[in-house]
Amino acid sequence: MSKNVSAVKDFTKGLWEQNAVFKQVLGMCPTLAVTVSAINGIAMALATTFVLVFSSMIISLIRKLIPTQVRIASYILIIATFVTIVDLVMKALFPELSKALGPYIPLIVVNCLILGRQEAFSSKNGVFRSVLDALGMGAGFLLALFMLGGVREILGSRTLLGFQVLPNLYEPWLVMILPAGAFLTLGLLMAYFNNREINKKTKQREAILQKHLSSKQSPAVEGGEA
Repeated sequence: MSKNVSAVKDFTKGLWEQNAVFKQVLGMCPTLAVTVSAINGIAMALATTFVLVFSSMIISLIRKLIPTQVRIASYILIIATFVTIVDLVMKALFPELSKALGPYIPLIVVNCLILGRQEAFSSKNGVFRSVLDALGMGAGFLLALFMLGGVREILGSRTLLGFQVLPNLYEPWLVMILPAGAFLTLGLLMAYFNNREINKKTKQREAILQKHLSSKQSPAVEGGEA
C-alpha cells in the first residue's frame, strides 16, 4: 500500500470503491444465506467486522514475526480464535439470533473477505492503517447486507427490522425469503449500481470531450475574427 494514500482513504475505500459484496463479490455464502431479514444481515456483518478488526490488529502487530511459509495457516488460526469468541458470546447473550444464523458464524473463519484483507493489507501495514482498513471494509459489508436483507424482508414479509412498513393489502413475495430471492435481489442491486456507475463515467467522458473540443475551437474562432 502506498504511503501516499491517506488514512481517510484507507477507511472510505471499503464503503464503496472496494465494497466486498458489490465490487469484489466476496463473502457470498453468508451474504446470500442469512439476509432473509435486515437484523440477520446486521448481526452477521457486525460479527464479521469484529473478527476482521481484531484479526487485522493482531496480524499487523506480529506480521514481521510470522514466517512466510506458514503465514496463511497463522492467519487462519488467529481468525478462528476471534470467530470462536464471537460464536460463544452470541450463544450466551443472543441465543435466538445465534440459532437463526446457524453455522454461518463459525464459517466466518473461511470468509474470503477476512483472509484477503490480512494477505493484501494487514500483513504489509501498521496497526492504525490496518484497523482503519478493517473498519471500512466491515462498514461496507454491513451496508451491503443491510440493503440486501432490508429489501428481502420488506418484499417477503412486509416488515423492516420487525416493524411493518407495507400495508396488509400487500401480498408478500414468498420467493424473497427463499434462496432464489437472495440471488435475484443481489443481481438486481448489482445491476442497478453498475448501471449508475457506467452512466456516471459516460457523462464524465462526454464532459471532458466537450471541454477538449471547445478549447480547440476557441483559437480558430479568435483567429477568424482577427
